[in-house]
Amino acid sequence: MPSINARTYETQPSAKVAFLGLGVMGFPMAGHLAKAGHSVTVYNRTYAKAEHWVQEFGGSAARTPREAVRGASMVFCCVGNDDDLRSVVLGENGALAGMDEGSIFVDHTTASAEVARELYALAKEKGVGFIDAPVSGGQAGAVNGKLTVMCGGEQARFDAIRPLALNFAQAVTLLGEPGAGQLCKMVNQICIAGLVQGLSEGIAFGQAAGLDMSKVLQVISKGAAQSWQMENRGSTMIEDKFDFGFAVDWMRKDLGLVLDEAKRNGARVPVTALVDQFYADVQHMGGNRWDTSSLIKRLR
Repeated sequence: MPSINARTYETQPSAKVAFLGLGVMGFPMAGHLAKAGHSVTVYNRTYAKAEHWVQEFGGSAARTPREAVRGASMVFCCVGNDDDLRSVVLGENGALAGMDEGSIFVDHTTASAEVARELYALAKEKGVGFIDAPVSGGQAGAVNGKLTVMCGGEQARFDAIRPLALNFAQAVTLLGEPGAGQLCKMVNQICIAGLVQGLSEGIAFGQAAGLDMSKVLQVISKGAAQSWQMENRGSTMIEDKFDFGFAVDWMRKDLGLVLDEAKRNGARVPVTALVDQFYADVQHMGGNRWDTSSLIKRLR
């Protein structure tokens, strides 16, 4: 798959920005910023990945987050979890140590609402803005520039970052105060977990009944059962293909965030807790890196 697919970018004044974290999401997201004409400096824990990005998109690579953010008006970040996020933001070589007053840190990591509020407060002390902005749409959404971005933070900071974020997204929305973006992403993952389990059970049931499930999905996808998961994962679930997409390990990380937050706010999420354990079963089957649609493997 190409690093990014061609798309039309709106004309914007060129900005000096940094991008921290060049995984399956960050690599193409940063690429869209460069293709839109912005001056991008990238950082990745494995420096060779940053060099590869520069070879493909131009810009420059830095050895530390602090070096990468020097002079940047906006810093975008997409790493693995709360600990990874703190490691690139805090400390002598972290982003906050090098960011200018008035600049803005935009965190696309799927992390806890707690760490979003923590880093917002620390950034504010230094005169730096902070927006928590987790994304949905997966690797395909990042490659195609069609992500959905869910934001928490101050309106003025959001208004400043939204035009740049639209270079790799189709929707960028402010949901509320710091942490609201992460909470919205948790709602997203709760809904996905239930949908994938329901789709898995439906396909497994139909196969056991001897139905042509490709034809069945064509029919029911035109009605109330239609979903993104059905449209994009139904056929590969029928074919028992899972070596792509959003990994089970990542989903369990996200559902862990949901369950921790539910303990704090008192929400009842029994189906989510059950599906989380089903994903643990998939991990025990060796499916750590399988796509989340591999839930059906438990039923075969």
